[in-house]
Amino acid sequence: MDKLKMHSPDLTQENIARIRDLFPGCVTEARDEVTGKLRLAVDFDQLRQELSDSIVEGPQERYRLDWPGKREALLASNAPIAKTLRPAIAESVNFDNTRNLFIEGDNLEALKLLQEIYLGQVKLIYADPPYNRKKGNNLVYRDDFVGNTFEYLEKTNQVDNLENRLLANSESNGRFHSDWLGMIYQRFRVAKNLLAQNGVIMISIDDAETANVLHICNEIFGEANFVGTLIWKNATDNNPSNIAIEHESIHVFAKNSTVLEGVWKSLVSDIKDVLVRVGTDLVAQYSDGDELQSAYSAWYRENKAQLGPLADYKFIDEHGVYAGSRSVHNPGKEGYRYDVIHPETGRPCKQPLMGYRFPQETMTRILSEGRVLFGEDESKLIELKVYASEYEDKLSSVFDLDGRSGAYDLRNLFPEASKVFSNPKPVSLMERLLSFSTGKNDLSIDLFAGSSTLAQAVLELNKRDGGGRQFISIQYPEQIGQESKDAKEAYNFCFKAGIEPNIAEVSKERIRRAGAKIVQESALLHSVNDIGFRVLKIASSNMKDVYYRPDELKQGDLLDMVDNVKEDRTPEDLLFQVLVDWGVDLTLSIRRETVQGKTVFFVDDNSLVACFDKGVTEDLVKELATREPLRVVFRDNGFVSDAVKINVEQIFRQLSPTTDVKSI
Repeated sequence: MDKLKMHSPDLTQENIARIRDLFPGCVTEARDEVTGKLRLAVDFDQLRQELSDSIVEGPQERYRLDWPGKREALLASNAPIAKTLRPAIAESVNFDNTRNLFIEGDNLEALKLLQEIYLGQVKLIYADPPYNRKKGNNLVYRDDFVGNTFEYLEKTNQVDNLENRLLANSESNGRFHSDWLGMIYQRFRVAKNLLAQNGVIMISIDDAETANVLHICNEIFGEANFVGTLIWKNATDNNPSNIAIEHESIHVFAKNSTVLEGVWKSLVSDIKDVLVRVGTDLVAQYSDGDELQSAYSAWYRENKAQLGPLADYKFIDEHGVYAGSRSVHNPGKEGYRYDVIHPETGRPCKQPLMGYRFPQETMTRILSEGRVLFGEDESKLIELKVYASEYEDKLSSVFDLDGRSGAYDLRNLFPEASKVFSNPKPVSLMERLLSFSTGKNDLSIDLFAGSSTLAQAVLELNKRDGGGRQFISIQYPEQIGQESKDAKEAYNFCFKAGIEPNIAEVSKERIRRAGAKIVQESALLHSVNDIGFRVLKIASSNMKDVYYRPDELKQGDLLDMVDNVKEDRTPEDLLFQVLVDWGVDLTLSIRRETVQGKTVFFVDDNSLVACFDKGVTEDLVKELATREPLRVVFRDNGFVSDAVKINVEQIFRQLSPTTDVKSI
C-alpha cells in the first residue's frame, strides 16, 4: 500500500522535468549535497546554447530587474515544505458546510499548501502588501527567506527572542528594497499557479514600491498580460509638500489576457439601487404620469449633485427611472436607413448622421414596447429609454472613493472599540473590484487579509445578488503591541473580547460580525447565503521526522516507526493533511460516522473515506469497500494484524477496483 508524501510539491523538480521534455540533452542527474540521493539537474551551459543561434560565452547583458537575494527568493518559492493545515473548529462559523476558508499563518506557506488543490481555479487574487514606506511607522511583515538572509537578520537583531523572523523594514536596513522585493517575488510566483486562465491579480500599492511591483509582475505574468492600473483617489492632502499625494494605485495583471473577458461591466452600483428604490416607491404612489414625473423631478433636482455617472437619469414612467440614450445611433459607419414617424406631427424624425444601429424590425419592436423617446417635434433625434435597473457600470482607470469609509465600516461592526485596525480598505472598494473581475460563483483569495475587508465584501455581494462567491483569507498572526495609540486601542479590544492580541484574531472576528449582521438584517438569507468560514492554521507536519527520512533510521527511532504520527494530533488534523496532500477541495462537506465501532470520515459523501483509528479489522475494510469510495486512507499501523494490512488492496481490488488506497 502506497504512502502519501505529506509535503507540498517540489516545484524545482517539476520545472526540470518540463525542461527535459523540451530539451532532453540539457537535463542530467546529480547527487544532492544534503541527502546524497540522485536528483534531476539542468546543464545550464547546454541549455543556454540550445536557446541561442550563436555561440554563448559568459553572461550577457539583458533587460531585467535584479536585487540582492533574488536567487534565494526564487529557490524559496520553488522549495517544498513539510507543513499542514490544522482545523480550528471552535473558531470557525458553520464549519461542516461553509465553502469559505480563513488560513492563519504565513501566506507563502499557505499558497504552497493550496496550489495543488486550487491549481488554475482562482478568479481573483487581491494583494494589499506592506507598502514599505520610508516615513512614519513602518509596517511589520514576516520574512521567510533562505540562505544567508537569516544570518543577516540575526546579526542585525531583526529576529525576536523566539527566533521568529519578523522584519521591521526600516530605512536604515541595508536591504530596504531588496527584502521587500524578495518577499513579494516569492509569493507572486506561487500565486500565479492558482489563478484560472481568465483570472487576475490586483495589487494595491503606493508610490514607494509601485515601479518595482510593475517590474516584478512583468517578469512573472508577462508584459502582454498587463491589464492596466487603477488610480484610486482616496484622500485630500491638506498639508502637501511639493505634490499633494491623494491616491493609491491598483495594478491589474491577467494570467492570460487572451482569454480574459473582453469587457468588464458591473451591475453593482449603490446609486443605481437608490434610483430603483425611489422609482419603485413613486410608481406605487402616483398613477398619473404627469404627477409621477413632477414628483420625481422634485426629488431629482434636490439630489442631482450626488448621482454621479447616473445624473442623466431624470425621467420616470410606470416601469421606473430612466434616461435617454443615443444608443440607437450607429457609431462610426453607415447603418440602417428607414423612417421613424413622430407620434405627434406624423412626420419622419430626423435620422442620425450614420443611420440607425438596429434593423427596422428591431426598431418596430422597441417602438411597440414604448422604449423610444421623441422630441417635441420631428426635428429632434430619437433616443432609447434606458432604465436605471439596467445600468451597467464601467471600471474607470481613475475613481474617487473616500478612504476614510473603511474605518467607518469597521466602526459599524465594532461599536465598542474606537479603532481595531489601522487604514482598513473600504468594503465598497472591494465590492467594486469583485463585481467587475469575478462572477457570482467565483473564488477569490485575499493574500494579505489584514482586517478581512474582502471577505466581508464577498458576503455583502452574495447578499445583494444571491451569488455563491467564495473567499480564502490568509493572515499571519502578527502580534499587536502597545507602542502607539492605535495599537493600544486594538490591544485593549482584544483583551476585553477575550481573544489573542494579534491581527488574525481581529480579522476572524470581523468576518464573524459581518456574517451575523447579514443574518440579522434578513433572517431569510441565513438559509440562502453562506456566511461561514473554516479556520485552518498552518503548523508543522502531523508526521514525525522518521516518516520523511526512513532511510536515516537510528536505533533510538524504532519506537517512532511503530507510530509515526505526533502524539498531540487529532483525527481531524490527520484528515486535513490528507486532503492537502491528495489535492482534495478543503471546503467539501465532512461527515463523521461510527462504523463497526471505529470513527470514519466521509468527505463529500464518497470523494474520500478516512479511518485513523487503530484496530481496523478485515470486516471494516470490506464494509468500506462496498461503499465504493473514490479514495480511502488508513493509518499505517492501524490494522489489527499484518495480515489485514496486506489484504487491504486485494479487498478493494475485488469490491471497488477504482478506489485509490493509501496509508499514512
